Amino acid sequence: MKYSKGNLKRIFTVRLEDGDIVHECLEELARREGIRAAAVIAVGGADTGSTLVVGPEKGRGQLPVSPQKITLDDVHEVVGTGTIFPDEDGNPLIHMHMACGRNNETVTGCIREGVKTWHIIEAIVFEIEGASSIRKLDTALGFKLLEPEGD
Repeated sequence: MKYSKGNLKRIFTVRLEDGDIVHECLEELARREGIRAAAVIAVGGADTGSTLVVGPEKGRGQLPVSPQKITLDDVHEVVGTGTIFPDEDGNPLIHMHMACGRNNETVTGCIREGVKTWHIIEAIVFEIEGASSIRKLDTALGFKLLEPEGD
């Protein structure tokens, strides 16, 4: 286990509007407001055509990981949680998973391929002050992994 510590700083309430792409908007907020690190929760609706990364094709048997993707075929209710930390170049990068449900079925996955807002998604962004963690590329896995550093 690796960890760092920080303190709660600012809290942002965000309304994403119809057609907004979740990860693009939240990363833009981080750039605009100078948010280096944050925790994020979200609730609302995802539109038809939104794409989730739902896991690796072959579990532990394949490196780098080859992701599976699912595209939503209709509007879904969503709830998500994630974090924002900078990559090695200082760019804010969100890692958020959403559970997307319709009728009695739910699919859960990472939003990095593009979840499009259906009318509204509400997000709360909890800025973390003092955390020096960054996302560094792990070439074996093919992911930018969170690396807590010396707090």
